[in-house]
Formats: sequence, C-alpha cells, structure tokens
Amino acid sequence: MLRYGTTLGRDGDGRLLRVTDRTGHVHAALTWQDDALLALDVGVTVAGAILHDPLLGDVHRVGATTMSALDWRRPNRIPAIAAPGKLPPFTGAALMNTLALLADRPLRYAAPYPTPALFRALLRSFRTTGTEAAFCAGVLDRATRVAMDEIPIDFAPAPHERVAHAHGFVELRDGLERAVLDGVSFDAGIARLVAGHAEIWFGDAPYARVASFAPDGALVDGPHPIPPCTSSALGKPFPPALCGALAQLVGEVAPAPLAHDVAALVATTPMVWADLGARAARFAGDRLEVHAALWERIAPHGLGRLALALAEALAPVATSAVLARL
Repeated sequence: MLRYGTTLGRDGDGRLLRVTDRTGHVHAALTWQDDALLALDVGVTVAGAILHDPLLGDVHRVGATTMSALDWRRPNRIPAIAAPGKLPPFTGAALMNTLALLADRPLRYAAPYPTPALFRALLRSFRTTGTEAAFCAGVLDRATRVAMDEIPIDFAPAPHERVAHAHGFVELRDGLERAVLDGVSFDAGIARLVAGHAEIWFGDAPYARVASFAPDGALVDGPHPIPPCTSSALGKPFPPALCGALAQLVGEVAPAPLAHDVAALVATTPMVWADLGARAARFAGDRLEVHAALWERIAPHGLGRLALALAEALAPVATSAVLARL
C-alpha cells in the first residue's frame, strides 16, 4: 500500500494489474499475455497490438488517436501521442502516471512534439532537473521533420496517487498537489491550491474559495459555485491598439520557438472581456476571451500591471492554439 492508501495489484510474476485508490476506485487496469500488454484502461483504452503509422512508426491505438509503441514491462522512453486533444479529459495524465509506475529508470522523450503542455504534464508523474525552455527549444524543427531522436533530459519516475471523490479527484505525492473539481483543475495560475483550499485568484487576492481538502486529499467542504462576474466591461472588445501592444508582450513570454506565431495570433484575433469562471482566458476560434475580473481586480493598480497580467493569461491559450495548427 502506498502513502495515501493506493494499492498496486500484481500477479504472481510481478506484473502490474490494477491501481486502486483507498476509496476503491480503479484508476488503471492492465491485461497481459506473458510479457506483452494486451490492454491498458485509464479512462481511455490503450490497445497493446502494434500498428504502423507513416509518421510515428510503430504505434498503439489509444482511444481515437495513436501513441508510440512501448515495451510496457520495461519502458525505456516517454511516448508521443499523435493527437492528445482527442483523448478524454485527464486521461493523458493518467496514462503518463501509469508509465511512471511501470518504469524502473529515468526516461527520455524521443518524439516530435516536446510542447510546454507535455512538459508540465510530465512533472506531475516524473521529476527532472531539465527546464521547460530546454525541453521545448526545438519544438518547431522537431515537428517539421518528425524527429524521433531523444531529447537529452532525464525524467525520473515519481508517480502521484490519484484519489477519487464525488466531484473529481486529487493528486498527492509529497502532499496535495492538484485537485480536480467538476472538470476544473486547481494547482496553479488563477485556479490554485492554497493551504488545502481550492481557490480562484485574480491578482494578489482570492476571488472565490471553491472547496477545502484534508491533508490526505479528502474533500471536507464544497465545492461551491464560482460567483458570476458583474463587471461593466463584460462583452466589450479590446481596442486594436491594445491588442497590438499585448501581442508584443505575449511574444516575450511565449516559448521562444513559437513566439512569432503566438504574437501574430494575438495581434490579429479580436479580443473581448467575458465571464470565464475558473479560466483567465480562452480561444474561441474566431476570438480571444479574457476574464473581466482581471480588469476589475488589476486595472486599479495600473495599466502596466494589467498588461502584464493579460499577457500571462493569453500566452498559454495562444500557444496551444498555435500548436494545434501544426
């Protein structure tokens, strides 16, 4: 049994069969034939059969997409997922956490898509001394040439324990590191965990407390609804001049290989103030939406500070939109 009550069911040969939390919820179920994986279920099913993909080579089918094929008894690399956006929410992280449970050595990524989102997802189940900037440095070049050589950054297995509750789940390692409540992830950014509380923050102050957790991750209060935003800015567009200025700032904080394209997207996409609940910003296809609470909470402290907050909110959204076009 692990620290927070998770049990790892194994067969007589030591093969991992299931990962069950202290509530009895099964987070991963594996079926083997000798040393070959037949199937892995983490909310999406990985089929152990090996297929051939013209870009990635040998692959497994995972839900509606594919991933690089692995030796699951002895994983020796971090696989590429061809289209992670096609996976059900939170299943990609569950897949990587199962990989961390199976691995007995540091792994490296050897595939074309070293994105910021992947790096941050890996940190939930691995530890590394590498930086996000170093990991993502060649993302455009690697995607263009479908590079399969490994990036020389080690990720040491450090899996979390996922514990289910009535509104989602929590992730625990050295303590409570992440909570998911009704589809919203609380860890950092505006939806964050602060001393065991799931809160929405804008600027330097909390906007709403949504739930509270015990040190072992048990939900002890909430979840409570996020209050609606009543700002007079709701629905109003950003002036084109402000969009241009923000584009320059976003380009400075976006990953270097993508900075030009990210800045161009921000400069040419209409922006409006909106009530986004637990999100700071959102790309809605034909426009960018920004939470109006940023205006209410940060503008009184100066437009310079507001501009920096807006750039910080827009950068990951715009980066994801650019990566989706690759």
